[in-house]
Amino acid sequence: FISVSGECPLHLDEVRHFLTLCPELSLGWFEEGRLVAFIIGSLWDQERLTMDALTLHKPHGTTVHIHVLAVHRTFRQQGKGSILMWRYLQYLRCHPYVRRAVLMCEDFLVPFYQKSGFKVLGPTEITVGPLSFTEMFYPVRGHAFMRRNSGC
Repeated sequence: FISVSGECPLHLDEVRHFLTLCPELSLGWFEEGRLVAFIIGSLWDQERLTMDALTLHKPHGTTVHIHVLAVHRTFRQQGKGSILMWRYLQYLRCHPYVRRAVLMCEDFLVPFYQKSGFKVLGPTEITVGPLSFTEMFYPVRGHAFMRRNSGC
């Protein structure tokens, strides 16, 4: 699996960590029994992301930190990442405690996430080696709830 930026930023043990702590905040896309794309999230309890947000799940938080949106190599460039993100944001509306979603991405990915409705918060304090990131948010509350029979 690779993220929209090229490599999955979470190692397998980190994926398992979040799936164990907060499986309800992850979503996968399966075709013919095969996982083709996934999103991993956890709860966060501060206004902005910090280094701790990369590994911690704050059970009483009201912000979902989206750690990764990843699509299997053979299923890229088919719109699956955008569709899965849209479905995930709709799914978050089913959780009454969730007020917003946040993520961090490289600058070239800002337009991709803006198409899903994310707004720029600004540069994040988190850096990984020479890489710097832009923090973005999506207001989950304040939007109309999903239509009836949506699967929530």
